[in-house]
Amino acid sequence: MPSPEAASVPDSEPHHHRQAAESFGSDPERYDRARPRYPNALIERILAGAPGRLVLDVGVGTGIVARQFQAAGCTVLGVEPDARMAEFAQRSGVDVEVSPFEAWEAAGRRFDAVVSGESWHWVDPVAGAAKAAEVLGPGGRLAVFWLTGQPSGGLDEAFAEVYRRALPESLVTRLGTKSMEEAHSAMCAKAADGMRAPGLFDEPEQWRFEWTKSYTRDEWLDALGTSGAVIPQRQLTDLLAGIGEAIDAVGGDFTMNYVTFVVTAVRRP
Repeated sequence: MPSPEAASVPDSEPHHHRQAAESFGSDPERYDRARPRYPNALIERILAGAPGRLVLDVGVGTGIVARQFQAAGCTVLGVEPDARMAEFAQRSGVDVEVSPFEAWEAAGRRFDAVVSGESWHWVDPVAGAAKAAEVLGPGGRLAVFWLTGQPSGGLDEAFAEVYRRALPESLVTRLGTKSMEEAHSAMCAKAADGMRAPGLFDEPEQWRFEWTKSYTRDEWLDALGTSGAVIPQRQLTDLLAGIGEAIDAVGGDFTMNYVTFVVTAVRRP
């Protein structure tokens, strides 16, 4: 079962779909409220290999990742193509500049880490890696990451059946629950190839973090509304009703078993 955003990634070259990339700003308050945070172990490992605490967050969105790095003692600048998301992040205490990352002007600034959570698939992987190399100092780390999850208690198949009925053409239906991790692995491979292309990074590494988060029925339905996918109202109603009934059938709450996939590389001296 994918994260809400993973279900909306349109194809193998999502960075060409700028309209989809900027669709999440229609309700930034809900996005910030419903999206999961990342495990502290991920933040700590990225910083353990960085030469300092100056962080650039690509596709900062509402500031979820940026605030986690701020809490770890970092000074963070966000780059975000959607002005609505950027405004929310700024109100939450994050410094943000509005621009697609590929076109963003660094103006000579340098950073110790460039990070991107659930956003790098909206960036051209080769141009993005070259831009990151441009702004990283020697030993600086580029780390991009995504998450996917599988619900406990047999809900994976129950959810899949609801998607098959309500959204037969969706990514969830087409890939099936067992193939979502393969889809993320392919996305990670594309990111790694992009990091190799400029010839300015050490060989990319892939990390994996497993963690859990509990959801009530209403919390999960709230999260589903942040996928960015445009779903006709009738199908959306059927989807939410079916997912809600499935959660009610197991007592009204469940645990999502998440996996965070990370692709990271260090800037050569």
